[in-house]
Amino acid sequence: MRRAVLTVCLAAACAHGVGQIAPRTLIRVGLWTLWHDREATITPLNGATLRLCESCAARRLPAMTVRAKDAGLEWTEQNGSTHFTKELLLNGSYRLAAHGESLTLTNPLKVTAATGALQLAATLPVERYVELAVAAESGAADGPESRKALAVVARSFALDPSHRHAGFDVCDSTHCQWVRWHSTPEAHAAALATAGESLWFHGKRTEAYFHQNCGGRTAAAEEVWPERGAAGRAVQGPLVSRSDSYCQRVGSSEWSATLARSELTRALASAGLAAPGWKSLSVAHRGEFGRATVLLAGSTEIPAESFRLGVGRGLGWNLIRSNWFEVAAEGDSFLFHGRGSGHGVGLCQTGAAEMAREGHGYREILAQYFPGAMPAEETTGAAWQSLSGQGFTLETSEMADAAYVPELAGALSEAERRSGHGPRTAFKVRAYRSTPAFRDATLAPGWVAAFTEGDWIAVQPLRILSARKLLKGTLRHEFLHALVEEQATANTPLWLREGLVEAWSGAVHSARKPMLTPEQTSQALAHAASEAESAAAHDAAGWYAAQLLERFGRVQVLKWLWTGVPQSALAGLR
Repeated sequence: MRRAVLTVCLAAACAHGVGQIAPRTLIRVGLWTLWHDREATITPLNGATLRLCESCAARRLPAMTVRAKDAGLEWTEQNGSTHFTKELLLNGSYRLAAHGESLTLTNPLKVTAATGALQLAATLPVERYVELAVAAESGAADGPESRKALAVVARSFALDPSHRHAGFDVCDSTHCQWVRWHSTPEAHAAALATAGESLWFHGKRTEAYFHQNCGGRTAAAEEVWPERGAAGRAVQGPLVSRSDSYCQRVGSSEWSATLARSELTRALASAGLAAPGWKSLSVAHRGEFGRATVLLAGSTEIPAESFRLGVGRGLGWNLIRSNWFEVAAEGDSFLFHGRGSGHGVGLCQTGAAEMAREGHGYREILAQYFPGAMPAEETTGAAWQSLSGQGFTLETSEMADAAYVPELAGALSEAERRSGHGPRTAFKVRAYRSTPAFRDATLAPGWVAAFTEGDWIAVQPLRILSARKLLKGTLRHEFLHALVEEQATANTPLWLREGLVEAWSGAVHSARKPMLTPEQTSQALAHAASEAESAAAHDAAGWYAAQLLERFGRVQVLKWLWTGVPQSALAGLR
């Protein structure tokens, strides 16, 4: 759960440093792009609104059926009234249904029509998109470190402008990165732990790709996409062919498929790759290490990657699994035998999972698959450095932050004294170079100075907190949060977690009983819409926790982090 923990406004810290790239906060994701739906139904939920153009006034979103009509939209309300427009702009919470699938979203959605089909583009924070991509693309064999590597690659891919579609930046299919529109705790942790990191090569943000299994050797980018060079686009240095012993250790990646000429003919014709009538099929050219680069269907040349994708879309993705194959005629069919799965460029997920299993960190994994590149701070390309302190590690891209390590150590020591226990494992503190970088990475609102989740703490620039005399108090507050989270369970109410931190932080609270009940306090803490609402909720949580500590003592209240506060104790507070 994302949670703002200290309401300190640092609006003056929002300026970018000289020479920085402005971080991309939002990304437009094409929804259900493989379906080419002509019709969809939209059902409003909480606070849903509709606009008919960017400058139009918002109105309540009605339940409707929307259809592609030439280059525009026809939409019909439940009462039967029909309207025509060029676009629909949705906000709030709504349910979208088409082709037998239903999806509830809270992201802004733009609906237009193109080539007789609906075009749906949802706007997401970049970090939320990365989380969804990792959830969809990672597998059961992945560990925390291989998921982190995948998160950096997915983020780098998303920020690369070269593959954008008309109307949105990336699609939700495997053409870009698969998105199933729901996350997992593991994907959330991987995205959060690497938030703000992308791959850089020789001072520039670089392209990044991944695939399922390289078959023992990754592919160079020009093997798979020769048109890149033909278009005058330089091939990036890290996208080279490399032997992968980690993938080889996992075992056989061989596959076979037998496809009838008739079904191949339909698939290639549907993809616009070869007209019907061809009789023979062979590999015309191979790359240096054996991958097919060009096929001949009769006399028609077909790029191997286009062939793989055309067959996948037409007949299924489990048939021609990679471009590393042999093909032979067998009667009126063709027998394929190959190895690997996917295009083979960049990170091999099989090898990455094996590296993680053997104890390698995500930076080592990225170095294996993108030689010469490194994960770096997203806006400047500065490398992240780890500085060790007593009970914590400080991750920063500014070496001047080393001067603050003693102050952080003092903050942790004070948090231990006030809470009565120390950390079980070293906490991780990540300091961001700017307020926008911190906000984009954590999705925290602008009034928040720091953010804690489990043993991971994110803070705004240390130099700014220090200049405003907020550094020690802010980190003490966050360390207290991390210490409380070590003692809490998934069922521990939010008001108690926040309240103990408020009480032990020494925050001054109103002597009067708050208007909010403990349950209402938890709700307000999780969904505060303003700095004032957040401050009131924190004040109420602190009041309740202070009352419990005074009446029952620290030892008993800490036990309640595990068991829950009994109703008899709460009754006295109510």
